[in-house]
Amino acid sequence: MSKPVVAGVGRPNVGKSTLFNALAGSRISIVEDTPGVTRDRIYADVSWLNYPFTLIDTGGIEPESKDIILSRMREQAETAIMTADVILFLTDVRQGLVDADFKVADMLRRSGRPVLLVVNKVDSFEKFMPDVYEFYNLGLGDPIPISAAGKLGLGDMLDEVVKHFPDASQEEEEDERPKIAVRVSVSPIAGTTRDAIDTTVTRNGQEYVFIDTAGLRRKSKVKEELERYSIIRTVTAVERCDVAVLIIDAEEGITEQDAKIAGIAHERGKGMIIAVNKWDLIEKDNHTMKEFTEKIWEKLSYMPYAELIFLSAKTGQRLPKLFDLIDAVIANCALRVQTGVLNEILTEAMAMKQPPSDKGKRLRIYYITQVSVKPPTFVMFINDKNLTHFSYTRYIENQIRTTFGFRGTPLKFIYRERKEK
Repeated sequence: MSKPVVAGVGRPNVGKSTLFNALAGSRISIVEDTPGVTRDRIYADVSWLNYPFTLIDTGGIEPESKDIILSRMREQAETAIMTADVILFLTDVRQGLVDADFKVADMLRRSGRPVLLVVNKVDSFEKFMPDVYEFYNLGLGDPIPISAAGKLGLGDMLDEVVKHFPDASQEEEEDERPKIAVRVSVSPIAGTTRDAIDTTVTRNGQEYVFIDTAGLRRKSKVKEELERYSIIRTVTAVERCDVAVLIIDAEEGITEQDAKIAGIAHERGKGMIIAVNKWDLIEKDNHTMKEFTEKIWEKLSYMPYAELIFLSAKTGQRLPKLFDLIDAVIANCALRVQTGVLNEILTEAMAMKQPPSDKGKRLRIYYITQVSVKPPTFVMFINDKNLTHFSYTRYIENQIRTTFGFRGTPLKFIYRERKEK
């Protein structure tokens, strides 16, 4: 099941980033060795009372700017708002109610999403509560007073947030169709019932939901702020999907945007298919496909598990194979391996190549078991986490893949220490 998305919205300088950092804490840093993943602190995984969710910082909204850049940002912000499950509308008690707050409130009301009105910078409830009551004028219900900097009132606010999350059991029953994140604007799939975000396609009696990640489709001169909304759109689409299909234009080759989408999908543990479109337009010799493939893996070296297909939307070349790949990757994402078999693979792997050691002490792996799927996640019980090395983890992963394939899905490994008896 996808995690709910909570978006922080408001005018510039009301403390959204401070709140974001307070809630996300140290878990905010994005894995540095994944090329193409934005370093900007735009989204983070947070959990409250066993409710995990994705928190998004939407940047400042200027509701009435004639500036083309700002108005484009506003459109993008509206898109981000439509993809959120809950919206935190941040205001500033020290600045008080301003005209722009009413305009943002109107925009949020039209979205039909649950909106929580949060009044920030209330460093003393005693001193500022009379000023908080002024925000009732926005007509968005009870204002929630907090101080993001002082970490006051955050628990009460999060209690309200999780009340609006969809019921997990109901959601699972509602829609178990395969969900594929793809840039629908350049997608080879002809959709039938398309709305702003989703396209439903039926093939051989099986319905597939294609989720548009259109946010990252073109480079913009106004990079940073617009990029923020592109990433938000992509993250929310990828969060909802089972498999991400990255469509690369064969004439352009793999771009920075392509690498970003791939990095986000990898980071979120989603299945991955790379589809090179317009392959019919490329002049070919015996080496063309091999050279193109090498360029892709050069950029996406961190996801050698991804499936790769060359196709043409225009001629229909290899489109049936794309659906076969989607089915196969979805099955691999949900594949479970018995504990006994895993431990046989582990024992054999350790016999062929000893675990690493440091200062005379060797890593001992006692036991491995699979604890979850989507992505397949394994826990290894060991003597000392400090002795682990990513190269040995990758070696174990490769041994598991040699036996079970797991094509198209990342695998996740967690270490748990168990003291030697």
